[in-house]
Amino acid sequence: MKTVKVLVAASMAAALLAGCGSKTDTDTFRFASELDIQGMDSTVVDDGMSYNAIHAITDGLTAVNDKGKTVPALAKSWDVSADGKTYTFHLKDAKWSNGDKVTANDFVYSWKRIIKNAGNYAYMLGDDGASVKNASQLIDLGPKATDEQMNTLGVKATDDKTLVVELNNKVPYFTDLMAFPCYFPQNEKFVEKCGKNYGTKPEYTLSNGAYTMTKWIKGNKATFTKNDKYYDAKAVKTKNLEMFLVQDPKTAAQNFDNGKVDYATINSTLVDKYKGKDTFKAIREGYLAYLICNFKADTTANKNLRHALSYAINRKDLCDNILKDGSQPATGFVPAQLCKSPSGKDFREESGKYVGYDVKKAQEYLDAAKKELGTDTITVDLLYGTDESPMDTMAEYLQGSFSKLKGLKVNMVATVKKDRIYNRQANGNYQIACTRWGPDYADPTTYLNLFLTGNQNNYGKYSNAKVDSLMKQVQAESDLNKRWDLMTQVEKTALDDLAYIPVFEKGAAALKAKNVKGLVHSAVGVPYTFKYVTIK
Repeated sequence: MKTVKVLVAASMAAALLAGCGSKTDTDTFRFASELDIQGMDSTVVDDGMSYNAIHAITDGLTAVNDKGKTVPALAKSWDVSADGKTYTFHLKDAKWSNGDKVTANDFVYSWKRIIKNAGNYAYMLGDDGASVKNASQLIDLGPKATDEQMNTLGVKATDDKTLVVELNNKVPYFTDLMAFPCYFPQNEKFVEKCGKNYGTKPEYTLSNGAYTMTKWIKGNKATFTKNDKYYDAKAVKTKNLEMFLVQDPKTAAQNFDNGKVDYATINSTLVDKYKGKDTFKAIREGYLAYLICNFKADTTANKNLRHALSYAINRKDLCDNILKDGSQPATGFVPAQLCKSPSGKDFREESGKYVGYDVKKAQEYLDAAKKELGTDTITVDLLYGTDESPMDTMAEYLQGSFSKLKGLKVNMVATVKKDRIYNRQANGNYQIACTRWGPDYADPTTYLNLFLTGNQNNYGKYSNAKVDSLMKQVQAESDLNKRWDLMTQVEKTALDDLAYIPVFEKGAAALKAKNVKGLVHSAVGVPYTFKYVTIK
């Protein structure tokens, strides 16, 4: 038993450390987020915070290790056919938290279910993603697909430990994709028993990963405990994980200073206060912030207007003097440092620069747009979410930039992220929207697919036959050099149209306790991996 002197000393140490980004509780990692967990069903949700939570309790065929590299997870190994179109995965001995074995059928069931649910990431099974055989046709059918039709999907469980996946085209990044949540397995018996409740409360979740979900109050807090049935439990050093949800950056920073959280992202207004401290971290998020213009609205369908808007944005000033979080001015639609060509060159470097700042040109393009639209004044609505920092900061900056042009008026339309995406953008009830896209895998197509006619995330309804044709060639091309050249052509063609208006590549600022190690942050795929966190 410890003496009173030891306890007093420990208490004093804890009090001192709380204010300098460290703590003595080594059993719990406390993570603050501005966002909420929308759900725990990997076949339905499509947001980064939900993926963080799902990834905490679920492994896929592959995962990222403590260095951020793709490694085997539930798959202990795999074989690839000579043509690169058939993968045979051999599964490890793993269990769900209810004691059931993880089987190959868990993947078959989940992949079929995301199609039947018409999930927002169902397209990732098709030729825009993994190129699974017959997936694209089945995605078009969605909930209308019969069981017989669903059985044509190119994924089969030949036995409990063997999963065979057939592809339409060779996909160079296929094993990287398998670490993404839309490809995660689900336990059929458990999901069917839960019905519509699946993924809505801790008791309706099931784990095969590092943690299990024990408590969840939406908009407040989620708690996780180490999963003793996890096949790699020895690698999990921290017993508890707590996610503090919907904490604005100022509150999160205060809680960090008071020792109540161990990790918190902060916004640009707080950077100057913390920059230079050893708890301050600049991270690369990988997101591209950009503008979607509604091509079904006469005003924003005007190409000259889109060029005027793009030239009016001083991206360097926005990044350096307003955001101040390591964000970089966008020069194209595919961000830098996403991936390299077969010769080792960054895509952004090879593809070129498509946007810039020039107020004189902006006014010239606006004047041309006014003439074409037959008006002296163009009024545009700028939609943004107040709960998705720094989109609100970007929107305010853009309002100022656009309003400097003679004959252009800007109406600010404030809402929340959920309404912006799933209501206004989905129903075409907007003119210009501030949004962002994060890469799901390390290949330019994770961005270029957004140009495709009919892509469900192409909310502006942009359509270009040449782009669609080039992308079909990209999907079918097995020569990596030719494929790379085709992808640069896709970006050039779409950005000559200004299908989207790139603004900046998102950096971020975060506060991390000094004695926290092993938190894996990725600019591609799931943002955070908690499995390797240690607190010393």
